[in-house]
Amino acid sequence: MMIADLAVIAGRTYPARRRTQNLVGGLSPIQAKNFAVGFVTLESDGGQVPWHNQEQEEVYFVLEGTGEMCLGTERKILAGGQAAYIPSGVFHQITNVGATPLKMIYCYGPSGDVAHWKQELSGTLPRAGIEAPPLPAGARPQCTEKPKA
Repeated sequence: MMIADLAVIAGRTYPARRRTQNLVGGLSPIQAKNFAVGFVTLESDGGQVPWHNQEQEEVYFVLEGTGEMCLGTERKILAGGQAAYIPSGVFHQITNVGATPLKMIYCYGPSGDVAHWKQELSGTLPRAGIEAPPLPAGARPQCTEKPKA
């Protein structure tokens, strides 16, 4: 039996103030062909999964905290216990709008890397309203901060 343990999975910290730990796929001991699962912690007051899209369908499930979810032209608040479905190819972003960390699980399929991880680390994410569609009206800005050397 393969076990993925958050207590021992180091994960990766991204410039947009989040930590992602792969539970299925990526560097996890558990690999699957049809889906990937991970645990994400967004830092309080602005930690983010920046505006991006991908080929895979995805679900974000918020365990704790409050986030502003942007999906295409929509913007809504998600709280603990709520999930959002993200269709293939649609730009999306979630930003922690609370004073405590937002903890969530993502699941996407099929498995495999998604480009926005490498783009964020290299500072090359498509910018909202420039190389990508604009964020919904009133949304928190996309984090395009380049990694510190």
